Amino acid sequence: MAIPSFVDRVTVQVAAGRGGNGCASVHREKFKPLGGPDGGNGGDGGSVILRVDPDVTTLVDYHRSSHRTATNGAQGKGDHQAGSNGGDVVLGVPEGTVISAANGEVLADLVGPGAEFIAAQGGKGGLGNAALASSSRRAPGFALLGEDGEERTLVLELKVVADIGLVGFPSAGKSSLVASISRARPKIADYPFTTLIPNLGVVIAGDTTFTVADVPGLIEGASEGRGLGHDFLRHVERCAALVHVIDCATYEPGRDPLSDLDTIEAELKAHGGLEDRPRIVALNKIDVPDAREIAEMVQAELEQRGLRVYPISTASHEGLEALKYAMADIVVRRRAEQEKPDTTRIVIRPQVQGGPEFKVKQLPEDGGWLVQGDKPERWVRQTDFANAEATGYLADRLNRLGVEEQLIKLGAQAGDAVMIGDGPNAIVFDFAPDVAAGAEILARRGEDHRLEEDRPAAQRRRTKDSEYHAYRSGERAEDWAEHGQDWDADEVDMSPAEAKRAAEAAAKLARKEARERAAENTENG
Repeated sequence: MAIPSFVDRVTVQVAAGRGGNGCASVHREKFKPLGGPDGGNGGDGGSVILRVDPDVTTLVDYHRSSHRTATNGAQGKGDHQAGSNGGDVVLGVPEGTVISAANGEVLADLVGPGAEFIAAQGGKGGLGNAALASSSRRAPGFALLGEDGEERTLVLELKVVADIGLVGFPSAGKSSLVASISRARPKIADYPFTTLIPNLGVVIAGDTTFTVADVPGLIEGASEGRGLGHDFLRHVERCAALVHVIDCATYEPGRDPLSDLDTIEAELKAHGGLEDRPRIVALNKIDVPDAREIAEMVQAELEQRGLRVYPISTASHEGLEALKYAMADIVVRRRAEQEKPDTTRIVIRPQVQGGPEFKVKQLPEDGGWLVQGDKPERWVRQTDFANAEATGYLADRLNRLGVEEQLIKLGAQAGDAVMIGDGPNAIVFDFAPDVAAGAEILARRGEDHRLEEDRPAAQRRRTKDSEYHAYRSGERAEDWAEHGQDWDADEVDMSPAEAKRAAEAAAKLARKEARERAAENTENG
């Protein structure tokens, strides 16, 4: 199947890149076993961007290849190395491209060189544990996951940006008119529907330069799908004025200039949105004697309707100069209206604060609870549920946001099922207010006090040391000759050399105390 050279409507699938995961790493070097967290952040995923390119005149590239994907962000690394960002994909589109969602909602109308629209936003990279560290969480043992990039189905529709639009029946001479008043060279032949795509021509009239577009021939019922015109009526929506090109030399039965005009106007009305455009009537082919007579007969009646009428001949170029300057006059007035400065007084008011950041509602089916909101759902996507500390961090974030308080306020009980989000990434958990997440973390959920708290062995050793010093100062009279002999290996928080010296000191102390007791026994004996 041949691929057309001109395409003005396509459906494309765009997918942005995923953000890279953050890295959970601890700095290590000689004599510094716990140098602190140094995991870098993940890189952001690349975005898909649509941008107006003056060198692009058709959407045919996206007809051939309708799937476009950006690259993912790289994962963070240790030693504070952030992952690289994914590369953006910039798609060039013609000026006048209208971007719509799959449901028909218009998202953007790109007019002007360089105008762009982010079709799919790349996912944010996850934070590494270095970025998550704080005064209360000095050594996070987790990092955040990168977010998925957007995936969307978009409809791109080209509406030619032209100042003047030529409309009329097939073979009325629209392409010949464009070729006569500009340097455009559209296909011209003596059979209907010669023009299969809109043709643009640049016209110069005095100091005014403007563009003219001819629309493939309209016929009765074009707005309902007959012929080719229904596919191209959109191209006249941006025009400052419409020029009816009427064939005064047609020999088809039932056709005359007045009926042709009424038929085309009915199709334009059915299409809608063109009622305010100025109209000019060009009575073409007056180089044919009978056509000139017909043009003279209908000119007065057309002018009575308030229309500006110009008899022309694209073959002999008669009347073309007057028509060109009439079109230029409308274009100049239209541009002046658009460029007129807006004198409306601008009033800046404080923006109204948005509603709550989340919503909580009870599910009627099983009595569970549903939490919805951008923040909670995004936090869920960032959480690695295989890591208990990361899960606790999520619980802390939800608690600070007020989710737990709202659930209690609405009557949630411990053990109730709570679901966050209602999409494919939704999670369900049992409601457990103020319960620590993770058996080792006994303080606030998600925080790690392992660097602040003493190990049990160190606590036991400190207790025995205080008892020993109390004995040495005479506060206790118990026998401490065997002090230190029953310590467990995990109670000695010292190097092997220090442990050896401590054992020697304990043995020396025991021998000294034995000699003192032996001397006391001899004196008393």
